Amino acid sequence: MRQRSRHAQETANVAPVALLTLGRFPKALSMARSLKSAGWRVIVADPFKWHLCRVSSAVAKSVQVRAPNDDADGFIDDLLDIITMENVSLVVPISEESHFVANLHSKAPSSVTVLGPSEAAYKALHHKLRFIEHAEKLGLTVPETHMLGSVRGSSMGALRDTYVKPIAGCSGIGVRRHSVDEPPIASSGDGELIQAAIEGQLISTLSLLHGGEICATTVYEGEVFSGSVAVCFRQVSNDERIRQWIQSFSTDLTYTGFIAFDFIVDEAGTPWAIECNPRLTSGIHFLDPKALGEWLKLDNAGRLTDSTDSSCQQWAYSTLTEAYALLFKGQFNDFIKSIKLLFSAKDVVWSWKDPLPFLLMTPLSWPILWPAIRERISLGEASQRDIAPHWQHKD
Repeated sequence: MRQRSRHAQETANVAPVALLTLGRFPKALSMARSLKSAGWRVIVADPFKWHLCRVSSAVAKSVQVRAPNDDADGFIDDLLDIITMENVSLVVPISEESHFVANLHSKAPSSVTVLGPSEAAYKALHHKLRFIEHAEKLGLTVPETHMLGSVRGSSMGALRDTYVKPIAGCSGIGVRRHSVDEPPIASSGDGELIQAAIEGQLISTLSLLHGGEICATTVYEGEVFSGSVAVCFRQVSNDERIRQWIQSFSTDLTYTGFIAFDFIVDEAGTPWAIECNPRLTSGIHFLDPKALGEWLKLDNAGRLTDSTDSSCQQWAYSTLTEAYALLFKGQFNDFIKSIKLLFSAKDVVWSWKDPLPFLLMTPLSWPILWPAIRERISLGEASQRDIAPHWQHKD
């Protein structure tokens, strides 16, 4: 009897194990810290040997895996090996590798929870045209959107300003604006769509679902941008119409995990959804860290509230870099705004309890920085091209 009791106690004291499928971004670091604060043992997989999470005290182990764009099957096999060896019970996709991680739903042991939709559902939500068409069927506000080169797309482009974007693009890469007197030209590579330009405020959201039910939503806007990616962001309070839109769209979703939307809110306050990402985004920085880690145990998955720590968050290194760029361009008002935000917004990487990711950020980011410098590509491209499906068919 004593042996049984001792064994039961030892089993109860074993920390649950979570696997993050990428470690190079601040949102991965925030997720690792959230899980650690709630008693999880955190493993991180990444094709990069060195990355932001590698030196974090929140991470018990970091494993280098094959890049999904080089070897998709090998990437999944590597994750399955980690799941088996480390007794993983929760898999958390972080960024564009989510497209591949969705395959784990049919391959991982039944005891493992893989956050996010199934492979088929992921492709339907992430596909920028299929998402728009589905939202239209639900009666929700979305911009008129067609395949580039189609008759309807050409007609729309002759009447109004438009955007052209890759169907499976990410980080704003490949997005081009065209005026009425500037006919859009297709680029080589993946298929592209043409979308009516809506003038207004760009708003982003992140929601957490449990069996399709919304348990948390945070709404925010970019204050400082690196290209099209916000590196300093602030919560939005007047967001009821956006939340109603998300609620209406989510009625037929059934998965547990994250879903994110980008909206343009026009002068009348109408939110127009321009795309969907069924995965984690920077909105995680506005969720209460420990509450999120506890929620992910899924034994009492109720409502979550936004963090009250700070309404404005940033990647301080990137905010500083963008401030210098504005100074060199002579945009002094924007430079002053960025500097003020640099000293007022909370940095999402820095932590007194976990200082090394912040202190070593530059060398840890070298696998991204060096290709960007050497090949003269954006940091977004350098950080995503080994994991995002958009690059699978690129030379």
